[in-house]
Amino acid sequence: MPFCSQCGQQVGTVDVFCYHCGARQPVAAGTVAPGPDPMAGLSPRTASVLCYIPGVGWVASIIVLASDRFHRDQAVRFHAFQGLYLFVAWLMNAWVFRPISAMLTYNLHVHLYSLVELVLLAMSIFMMIKAAHDQTYALPLFGELAQRSVAER
Repeated sequence: MPFCSQCGQQVGTVDVFCYHCGARQPVAAGTVAPGPDPMAGLSPRTASVLCYIPGVGWVASIIVLASDRFHRDQAVRFHAFQGLYLFVAWLMNAWVFRPISAMLTYNLHVHLYSLVELVLLAMSIFMMIKAAHDQTYALPLFGELAQRSVAER
C-alpha cells in the first residue's frame, strides 16, 4: 500500500487524493491518469441538436446536463431540458394516449396517438433546425418548463 506524499497516511493504489488531508497524489507508473473531457470536441450547437433526436435524444440530454463542459451554458442546458420534456411527451403518447385512442376510435380508424406522434415528430425536427441555427425557441408548455429548470440551478 502506498502512502500520501503530503501527510504520510496510507492511501489506496488508485486513489487520486488522500482521504485524510485531501492532497493530490502523484500518478504512479502503470496507472492511468484521468483522460481529457469526452465532451471537449462537441460543439454547443451539436449538443443542442442531439437532444432532440426522437427516441434517443433523452440520452444526449442527460449526458449534456451531467457534463462539466456545458454546466454554465444556459442555451445548451435549455435545449437539453426541453428535449427531455419532449421525450416525456413521446412516452405519454405511447403509454397513455395510444391505449385510450385504440379503445375510443376502434371503429373510426382515426388514431389520436398517430396525430400526436406526428405533431411530436414535427416539433422535434423543428427544434433540431432551430438548434442548428443557434436559436433558442421555447415550445409551448415544454419551453416554459425548460426555462424554469435552467433557472432553478
